[in-house]
Amino acid sequence: MPETTPSLERPGTALPVRCVSRIPVVALGMGLGSFFGLTFILCVLFDLWFPELAMNLVWAPLLPGFTWLTWPSFGLGLVESIAYGWYIAVVFGPIYNFFSTQFD
Repeated sequence: MPETTPSLERPGTALPVRCVSRIPVVALGMGLGSFFGLTFILCVLFDLWFPELAMNLVWAPLLPGFTWLTWPSFGLGLVESIAYGWYIAVVFGPIYNFFSTQFD
């Protein structure tokens, strides 16, 4: 005897469900801040290992107050790198979320 299971279907036409993709701003900020901070650390290490290819002169306009290389300057550069990641998240996240609800 075949088993019967109750049907979960309802009569009528299924309405489309609109699934809006949103970016969680805090998660984006943590991700970008961590990425930029780690990238800064790797770039400093690269410059220490290969001083003839150093990019520290390029960083001066991008990281105000950063000079090569003291502990306070390294800390400042790291904080500024993380802050750039958070700035992008705080500005880009809500803008993306707004437009994703408008055009999805």
